[in-house]
Amino acid sequence: MKIGYKLIAEAYSPTEMVRQCVRAEEAGFDFVEISDHYHPWVSEQQHSGFAWSMLAAMAAKTERIELATGVTCPFIRYHPAIIAQAAATTQLLSDGRFTLGVGSGERLSEHVVGHGWPSVSVRHQMFRESLEIIRLLWQGGYQSYEGKHLTLEDAQVFDLPETLPKIIVATGGPQASKLAAEVGDGIFATEPRADLIEAFTGAGGDGPRYTEVPMAYGATEDEAAEEARRLFRFGITGWKVQAELPNPVNFDAATATVTADHMREAFACGPDTDRQLAVAQQFVDAGYDHLALINAGTDVDGFFDHVAKELAEPLRALRPSS
Repeated sequence: MKIGYKLIAEAYSPTEMVRQCVRAEEAGFDFVEISDHYHPWVSEQQHSGFAWSMLAAMAAKTERIELATGVTCPFIRYHPAIIAQAAATTQLLSDGRFTLGVGSGERLSEHVVGHGWPSVSVRHQMFRESLEIIRLLWQGGYQSYEGKHLTLEDAQVFDLPETLPKIIVATGGPQASKLAAEVGDGIFATEPRADLIEAFTGAGGDGPRYTEVPMAYGATEDEAAEEARRLFRFGITGWKVQAELPNPVNFDAATATVTADHMREAFACGPDTDRQLAVAQQFVDAGYDHLALINAGTDVDGFFDHVAKELAEPLRALRPSS
């Protein structure tokens, strides 16, 4: 079992993200994963730095902790050739500690380049083509690709690491899990759903299984639940909402009726280790082995200390209940 920390780049400045990565290494976390957005989710967040610049700084300031994107959409806002280059460079800068987490994106960040927001079926086709292009470029040499949606013309990534990054594919349904098995090295999910893993392994997938465990650390349950509502209320809307809304103002409207009690139901709010372990156990029971802890509370350093002193050891000891 590997324990990670979610770097919420929409809620904190780029320099704070780098500091939190360093603190995560000091607190004993195995990995961090950072969101790759252009816009924040809700108006209270007010940040969204460039993930790849932050990853480079993190690689320079840490020695052991693994780094990952959680997750990058490798098309529309980017071209997959750029992501192939960025991931290879980050793997070199981090001495082999980087994992490329990828997903089919959200309109929130991808619409900004003015290329529209395709239907789900088209996005999945573009996603597959993107991963095929990345894999092709990582073979070395000049490469070209002619897909239904994406094209690559005489491109070569010149700085390739000896060990390529793993590609972890975000999934919310059986088709994405199958894609992860076919062109990825593992899966990434945000719900404690065993069916996503079963679809992955059923299609021949074999690799790490990443997920995010919702927590909100604070002095009291009430205080933490309110902080989670203020900064992370978008998280309970589900991917059918999260993928489709264009701007923070739309998420503000969609989450206007979310209360602290709603957050309390979904998140382990407050300092109670037993509650935190109970929430994490759901993901372990579903079969996930890389647990990235979300702290939707604002006591960042208190959370790091809490994990190091009280939570890490029992968390690593969790096994499926059955």
